[in-house]
Amino acid sequence: MKDHQLKALIQVAESGSIRAAARAMNLSQSALTKALRELEEDVGAELLTRSYKGIDFTPAGQALLVRARLAHATLDKAREEIRALRGGAGARVAVALTPLVAATVLPPILAEFRRTQPDATLSLEEGLLTQALPGLLEGRLDFAVALANPRDLPYEVIFEPLADVHAAPTGRLGHPLAGAETWAELKDASWVLNLSDGSMGNHFLRWLAANGIDAPRNLMSCASLTLMLELMRRTDYIGFGPKTLLSDPLFGAGLQQFSVAPLPPPMSLGILSLRGVPLATSAKVLAGLFARRLRG
Repeated sequence: MKDHQLKALIQVAESGSIRAAARAMNLSQSALTKALRELEEDVGAELLTRSYKGIDFTPAGQALLVRARLAHATLDKAREEIRALRGGAGARVAVALTPLVAATVLPPILAEFRRTQPDATLSLEEGLLTQALPGLLEGRLDFAVALANPRDLPYEVIFEPLADVHAAPTGRLGHPLAGAETWAELKDASWVLNLSDGSMGNHFLRWLAANGIDAPRNLMSCASLTLMLELMRRTDYIGFGPKTLLSDPLFGAGLQQFSVAPLPPPMSLGILSLRGVPLATSAKVLAGLFARRLRG
């Protein structure tokens, strides 16, 4: 399994065809095809299927593609770190953050990070698990700060818990059910929840089922936090989210939390990273800042 063969596999995935991949790599189609065939012989499995519709990856090809991307991303990070140590261009750090972190501790952490790593290039993206996990497994992200249940994570990902996050039902100011004190009073209300894997919405529904409490009858699934917030602010839809985030004067403007009891146990907020893959210097500095702030 050689470097140029893995690069060929990655480029085919990114370009969508042998011809486009060969052009991007400044190779002939025959040279690229030969590299892919040698790679298939090396791993002992067919990696690509070719038809009039184009190129598709087999299950074996998909599995190898994920590892190939991670391997190349890890090597790229090593090259960047070596250049930084030798006085070259600054390092790049890519992180996924849950909105809770972005709205609370991120501003002071950014300021401190810039004081110690002024030349590092920082890239941020949404930290929901459905987005963060693929980024980690493919090497696009250095780490993520997100809500997670360690039992739901793949073996390749390790989780360092930092803080407990409590959540509550929340709706618009003046909501007709704002005075509700029991879950039974809310079961016929309209709810909007993120039901993606590892989400707080799923955590909430599992807790209701485990405690014999009827789940909401009128439930809309929504994976967009922005859409959820606007529905909660402008209609009678009720959401369920972190108390700290939804009570923030800027983020939670126009919303109020309902005093319903009992509430589900908290979820853990922490740092997710790849098992056995050490963080580069700048990424390690940033992760340390998050850890100190969130533990404090």
